[in-house]
Amino acid sequence: MTIIARPSPNFDARPDGGAIDMLVLHYTGMKTAEEALSRLCDPAAKVSAHYTIDRGGRVYAHVSEEKRAWHAGVSYWAGETNVNARSIGIELVNPGHEFGYIPFADAQIAALIDLCDGIRSRHAIAPARVVGHSDVAPARKEDPGELFPWEALSEYGIGMWPKPGAPTMPFESALARFGYGVTNAPMDAVIRAFQRHFRPSCIDGIADAECESLAAGLIAG
Repeated sequence: MTIIARPSPNFDARPDGGAIDMLVLHYTGMKTAEEALSRLCDPAAKVSAHYTIDRGGRVYAHVSEEKRAWHAGVSYWAGETNVNARSIGIELVNPGHEFGYIPFADAQIAALIDLCDGIRSRHAIAPARVVGHSDVAPARKEDPGELFPWEALSEYGIGMWPKPGAPTMPFESALARFGYGVTNAPMDAVIRAFQRHFRPSCIDGIADAECESLAAGLIAG
């Protein structure tokens, strides 16, 4: 895997003593790769990520992993409200819901697997702490979206997938135990984020029996 340097000025120091123990995956949500890369490196934009992967599988490095990139914004996961402080952010080039959402390219996903393997060899990041932008900011974000291949990637330790047949438990309790901020955003938004990730066939914001079973399966896994 070749990594192309495309440095961004949009970063700062991580808090002293803070562990790097999360990965947050995004889509760029812009019309072209170059438009996205330019924005991530524009000091006026005040946004960045550690890496971007284009549809051909090329990886661009923007911010050193030891520094805090500005990718998650107002967010929450498992008690943490400064997700940027402890995470690495990866953007995948995709026009997103606003500009014609499309499946992620095979070369892009292959590069993501390689990149994540390297990151997880350097930092102790558990599968349950590899999440999407919508998981940590459900009221604001939809990325990487329902076309992202979470189930397939879970076989590589990139995210978790529910264990089947787990005894059900109260849905909100299961989501909170897994990491979702059930009191930090409207519940229907949290449910939609969960469905985008774990039940993409139906994203309606309603916690039905299937959702309850999937949420319990995450805790069991």
